[in-house]
Amino acid sequence: MITAIREVRRAKGMTLDAVARACIPPTTAQTIGRLETGTRTVSVAWLNRIAAALGVAPADLVTLPDRATLPVAATLDADGAHAPRQSLTLVPPEPSAGSVAISVDGSVGDYRAGDAIWCELRTPDRFGEALNRDVLVPVAAGRFLFARLIGRDGDALLLLPLTPNARPTAIPSPPWLAQAARLIRAL
Repeated sequence: MITAIREVRRAKGMTLDAVARACIPPTTAQTIGRLETGTRTVSVAWLNRIAAALGVAPADLVTLPDRATLPVAATLDADGAHAPRQSLTLVPPEPSAGSVAISVDGSVGDYRAGDAIWCELRTPDRFGEALNRDVLVPVAAGRFLFARLIGRDGDALLLLPLTPNARPTAIPSPPWLAQAARLIRAL
């Protein structure tokens, strides 16, 4: 099995030691290094521990033959674009379980026609995680509202539509919301 542990760790800007300390239970930087280079066999348990420490899905750490990777042409910082110091690749994202998508047919707010918005479902006990984020909320008669969650009043959500000069709207006790998590922009 070919792993992408090193690539993901570097993309996250973490050192071997930082990943080792973030593992539960903590391990050593040497162990993480051996798992990255393949000098130690990576088990499913290790993949799960390292993925949790990196904040990614375990599948993101495994390079499968049918899963494409993207070569990194440049890195970008406040000083501009630079050639990478070493060969880097990125693994395209995969949707997480329980995700839904929104297809943008007409430009609105920061979104353009052709965009796809991947959203993570949230139950009422997790609505607070979506504060100041764009969310999709079910409303009456099988319709939806896509707007910025700007507050809560008891069980009601206060939403600001993305259209100019829109007024906030209160949606009482929605059973769920879908928080915008990833924008896929077609060029």
